Amino acid sequence: MPYTMLIIEPRGQRAERGPEQGAQVYEQMLAFGAQLKERGLLIEAQSLKTDSAGVRLQVRAGKRTLVDGPFSEAKEMIGGFFLLDCETREQALEIAAACPAAQYATIEIRENGPCFT
Repeated sequence: MPYTMLIIEPRGQRAERGPEQGAQVYEQMLAFGAQLKERGLLIEAQSLKTDSAGVRLQVRAGKRTLVDGPFSEAKEMIGGFFLLDCETREQALEIAAACPAAQYATIEIRENGPCFT
C-alpha cells in the first residue's frame, strides 16, 4: 500500500544550518533512503529546493495567476518526500519515526489513493 511521507520544515532552517551542516543532513537523508530501498520499502524520494525558488499557480475562471516564492504567509515548507510501499499505516509511522528529519521537521504521513474518498 503506498504512503507518502512529507518532510515539512520550518522556513529558514536550511539557511541557519549553513552549507557544511546542510551537506551532513542531506547525506543522512540519502543514507536513510538507501536503507529503505534495500528493504524494498522505497518507491521514490526527492529533496525539494527552498520555497524561495518555487512558484504557486492558480487558475480561476480561466485566468492564470502566479505567485513567486518565498510565500510570506507560510511558516513551513515541504522540503522533500518519500514514496513508500508499506503493509500498514503503523509500518509507515515506524519508518517516519526513524527518519533523521523527524529530529528537526514535522513528518506527515498520507496514504495514497483517490481524492474523492
